[in-house]
Amino acid sequence: MEHTTEYKDLVNQNQDFLPGISIDCVIFGFHENQLKVLLIKFGNTQIYSLPGGFIYKEESLDEAANRILDHRTGIEDTYLEQFYIFGDPKRVNPEEHRWIMQKNGIDLPSDHFLFNRHITVGYYALVDFTKIQPHSYLNHEESGWFDIYDLPETIAFDHRDILTKALNSLRLLLDHKLAVFNLMPETFTMGELQSLYETILNKKLLRANFQRKMLSLGILERLDKKWGGGAHKAPYLYRFDSQKAEANKFSNQFEE
Repeated sequence: MEHTTEYKDLVNQNQDFLPGISIDCVIFGFHENQLKVLLIKFGNTQIYSLPGGFIYKEESLDEAANRILDHRTGIEDTYLEQFYIFGDPKRVNPEEHRWIMQKNGIDLPSDHFLFNRHITVGYYALVDFTKIQPHSYLNHEESGWFDIYDLPETIAFDHRDILTKALNSLRLLLDHKLAVFNLMPETFTMGELQSLYETILNKKLLRANFQRKMLSLGILERLDKKWGGGAHKAPYLYRFDSQKAEANKFSNQFEE
């Protein structure tokens, strides 16, 4: 897929975008017991935002979300799910858009579509942190991971609110959406899986209850022990078994 590399091309008024609607993507990863989120930094500024963009008239929402994510972060072929639509009339300050463009040598006319009101469709994805090397195709734009609980001070528009909503949606659906296992490596210990749940929920869980619940779901395959000490201390390794999950029609809810 060929991508524009200049902001001036990205905001060219001759492009056939759907009016008044945009997409913003929240990409979660998990690394070293931290829940990470992928942010981009606008060129020549210290302002961060979610990867976002506009929708061509001939695209579906899902097609646009995947194209935008690839363009702004280099991530391809990732399952994205809609979680909310944001429509506050004051969700974006036009002057913030104007300033960002000016910092990149672009002076936009007052009637530019960028200054119009837009609702935005929120998507999120859960990815294996170790397999992602984010990069933006836009010149001078950077992308990188941040701890969800320690975000940069300056985040553009209403994107901090979008992040909060995405995290709350993830918590509510944690045990109904098997995509959470996308955050884990192929094999993991029960302790590592519990750490993921605790980090997302931002609270401690009882070890025995958690292990009993996870095993009762019938979606994990136990492998050999993880050798890190004496044999009697080495925890078992597990991996997510998608065939078992499908057979069991996973729909349980975690309760401590």
